[in-house]
Amino acid sequence: MTSATTDRAPAHDPAERMLRFHQPEKVLRYLGPAPDEYVLGALFGLDPAAYRTRLDRFDERNRTAAAAVAAAPGAAARLAGLPFRPGEHVVAVGESTTADRLSWFEILRHLLPEGVRLTNLAVSGSTTTQALANLPLLAFQRPDWVLCMLGANDVQRLDGVPLVAAAETRRTLRALRDLTVRRTGARWVWLTPTGVDPGRVAEYAHFRRAGLDWAGADLDAVAELLLVEPEVTVDTRAAAHGHWEEDGVHLTPDGQQHVAAAVLAALGSGPAPG
Repeated sequence: MTSATTDRAPAHDPAERMLRFHQPEKVLRYLGPAPDEYVLGALFGLDPAAYRTRLDRFDERNRTAAAAVAAAPGAAARLAGLPFRPGEHVVAVGESTTADRLSWFEILRHLLPEGVRLTNLAVSGSTTTQALANLPLLAFQRPDWVLCMLGANDVQRLDGVPLVAAAETRRTLRALRDLTVRRTGARWVWLTPTGVDPGRVAEYAHFRRAGLDWAGADLDAVAELLLVEPEVTVDTRAAAHGHWEEDGVHLTPDGQQHVAAAVLAALGSGPAPG
């Protein structure tokens, strides 16, 4: 597959990076309707026109990435085999890999048939416990499908101590699925965490100052947990490998494009996940 994106975000533009990974309106829902572009733009030091221009630029990059995914050999057949139908609602739950405005899910938005509705509920930094606490919001969406990529923040280590114990990650992931399916009847799809580049993580100044670290073995353990669940699990690790930003945790746009292709390959053939 030919990559249609540049593999690094502009290092000189902190507003671009912040806007790419953070959507304040998702964590301020309790204040009522989403703030307008004057308020949201100001949070990033942007006027409304600049804010809208950047959002449009992200969307155009996602369209370009989607076109590249669709042009890959065999992609047409996989697209035709996707189980999503017009009128259905597909909801994503996750952390920064999915909340990214250039994420695999935002690319998928431009690949699904017209009439399929997509809602991205992912929040940067989210743990499985926080996602479970947001179950009422997820159920309120009345999803037909839930695509869930969680667990990477659970295994981040603070001075060597995991943020969430492995047994608790297992419990909350299963509870999130079981309660959502019970309330909504949604069909569930797992995505594994994508892995990290340990060298870049260790060298990243912000992580060093905060005492943060990730271990590939911890992320692999989450992946192996998901791969034995009865639902379809998209193993994203091979697709994402080697495509990390300078922090070693977040994916480059090329990495996100490869993950979108992996989702298409996993869901675009065979029977519909049940």
